Amino acid sequence: MNDTPILICYDGTDGSDRAIDAAAALFGPRRAIVLDVGPAVTPVESLALVASAAPAAAFEETNAADALSRARAGAERARRAGFTAEARAEVASPTWQTIVDVAGELDAAVIVLGSRALNDARELLVGSVSHEVSQHAGRPVLIVPPSRAGGE
Repeated sequence: MNDTPILICYDGTDGSDRAIDAAAALFGPRRAIVLDVGPAVTPVESLALVASAAPAAAFEETNAADALSRARAGAERARRAGFTAEARAEVASPTWQTIVDVAGELDAAVIVLGSRALNDARELLVGSVSHEVSQHAGRPVLIVPPSRAGGE
């Protein structure tokens, strides 16, 4: 088993489940870090901060716990797929930058993530984490597309 870890980005979606399955098929048993990057404050929480005296730290703690819960679920799925996996959670923005930074810290062999397959207009509006990671990672990136309708 290769000791250089791979970084699997996981957010609990079908796309991130597919990313784990694709990584297992391509890279076989090895060490994997399963990362979920949560927001420090969600858009809804930011409205609550403006309307009340709630401290931002309370939201950040909740979002960190949620991210760790998702990362643990992803690590469990990765272990079932044959990886020696550990969960890692971060709370930061932008998501793509955090992924690139964690990959650099780990010296990950590859970054694996699912794609939502946004159309051009939607990608311009909300951005594409997979696109930004692939542009800035400086290391191999496996972007796993969504399943085809009526296919797999």
